Amino acid sequence: MAGQLKEVRNRIKSVQSTQQITKAMKMVSAAKLRRAQDAIVQMRPYARKLQEMLSNIVSNSEGEVGMALAAERPIEKILYIVITSDRGLAGAFNANIIKLAKLTMSERYAAQYKKGNVTVWTIGKKGYEHFLKNNYKPDATYKDIFLNLTFENVQQASMAAMKAFEAKEFDVVEIVYSQFKNAATQKFEVERFLPIPKVVKQAGATKADFIFDPSREELVAELMPKILNTQLFKAVLDSNASEHGARMTAMDKASENANEMLRSLKISYNRARQAAITTELTEIVSGAAALQG
Repeated sequence: MAGQLKEVRNRIKSVQSTQQITKAMKMVSAAKLRRAQDAIVQMRPYARKLQEMLSNIVSNSEGEVGMALAAERPIEKILYIVITSDRGLAGAFNANIIKLAKLTMSERYAAQYKKGNVTVWTIGKKGYEHFLKNNYKPDATYKDIFLNLTFENVQQASMAAMKAFEAKEFDVVEIVYSQFKNAATQKFEVERFLPIPKVVKQAGATKADFIFDPSREELVAELMPKILNTQLFKAVLDSNASEHGARMTAMDKASENANEMLRSLKISYNRARQAAITTELTEIVSGAAALQG
């Protein structure tokens, strides 16, 4: 009986220690989430407007020179930029992104996937480790961006993708990431990066008429890379905020589960203790009765 009590006490201490860690991690993630959420909330309207403007320019510039980044051609080679986190303990956050990436590779581009014409660049160590383990041969160049998350570092990845697309190394570039909604909700997205998607025109809609100063060619050459850099940076910021939200939620759930375990263990401990006391009292009474007899 004494051994059973000791075992339950040890388990209670172990769960309490784990709960302290999960609560601390929740607080850290909550603090990081506030900063990450502020960054994406401020960035999103600016990035969305730039993307709309770029899509409108592309849609109304069909067949014109200087539109190499909008050139649509037969799809033979595809690049996936998969954005995960560097660390785990964030629930199913990384697993969902990786699952979506693999699903779209094998279904949307089934023929190219079977030929081995799908390339993976990863931003975040978790994605890199998974794809490496599963023989996808991911590019490790940009996997450590979250160690120093700046626009300049993300820009290097987007510029490399643009150069590869212009050199016809890839015919399509897609981004797989998690769009931040709130601390408990993330929306996992596959977003076209290149060629630049065109606006779907509604029936009877009038053609947008832009006045360009300087010339259209100069503006397109200058604006396209900058807007695309912003698009990828927004996706990285979205994923960063989503990661902290997912981790905060996961650690909150872990703390609640620890509370349930502690309640159950304390009930077991009290029952075992009462049984031990009852046994000892019975032995004392039996001994006293034997002496009197």
